Amino acid sequence: MKRARVAYGGAIYNASEYDASLQLEDGRIVNQDEVTWLTPLNPRTTFALGLNYADHAAELAFDAPSEPLIFLKGPNTFVGHNGFTRRPSDITYMHYECELAVVIGKKGRYVKKEDAYDYVKGYSIANDYAFRDYLENYYRPNLRVKNRDGCTPLGPWLVDKEDISDPMNLPLYTYVNDKLVQKGNTKDMIFDIPTLIEYISSFMTLSENDVILTGTPKGSVDTKVGDHIVTEIEGIGRLANTIIGDETFMKS
Repeated sequence: MKRARVAYGGAIYNASEYDASLQLEDGRIVNQDEVTWLTPLNPRTTFALGLNYADHAAELAFDAPSEPLIFLKGPNTFVGHNGFTRRPSDITYMHYECELAVVIGKKGRYVKKEDAYDYVKGYSIANDYAFRDYLENYYRPNLRVKNRDGCTPLGPWLVDKEDISDPMNLPLYTYVNDKLVQKGNTKDMIFDIPTLIEYISSFMTLSENDVILTGTPKGSVDTKVGDHIVTEIEGIGRLANTIIGDETFMKS
C-alpha cells in the first residue's frame, strides 16, 4: 500500500492511494491536487549516506569509501511533495540528490544482515539538496550543506516493504524542468540496505520511523530559482519540488 499524510479542510489526515485519487482515513475520496502534501511520516533520527554510489564518488574525484560515511539530518530539513526549497542568494551551486529512503519499522540493536529487512517498514523518496559552496569535506558534510530548513523533500508516499520485491534493484531518475538529468539504480550502492542496518545498529539503537537516506548516483547539476525538480524511483512514485529565492521565501 502507498500511504501518505496530507492537510485537507483545516485538518491533517493519514491517507492512501485510491486509483488516481486519495482516500482519507475517514473514508472520503479527494483529488490529489486538493490537498497539501506533508511528509509521509515524521522522521525520527535520519541517517544520510555520503558517496554511497561509486559513480558519484568518481564524479567528484573521490575514492569509494571503505565503510559507510554517515551524517545526521534534523527534522527541520524535511518538506512534503509539491513543496518549496529555498536557494539563498549567496549560493552559487545547489544540486539535487535523488535517494531511496528506508524507513525503520521497529526497534533494533545488533541486527544481522540476514535479518535486516525484518526491521524495515517501507520506502520513500528523498531529494537531499546540497549547498556545495559550504562543502568543506565530502566525507563529512557540515551543517550548512545538508541541514538547511526545507532542503530535503520527502514523499509523496511511504510504500509498504511487502510491495517492493527487490529494493536493491530500483531505477532512479531526476528531471529538471521535464529534462532527464540523473539516472541510476539502487543495485549500484556501495553499501546495500542490510549492510547499512547492520552497521548502524552495531553501535546505536534503531527505532521506529528512523530513516536511512541511502545516497545518490552521479548526475548532480546546479539548479536555479524557478526550477521544477522531479525525483522518481520505480515502484515508489514521483516527488515534485520547486526552487524559490529569498524574496519568495520571506513572503511565504
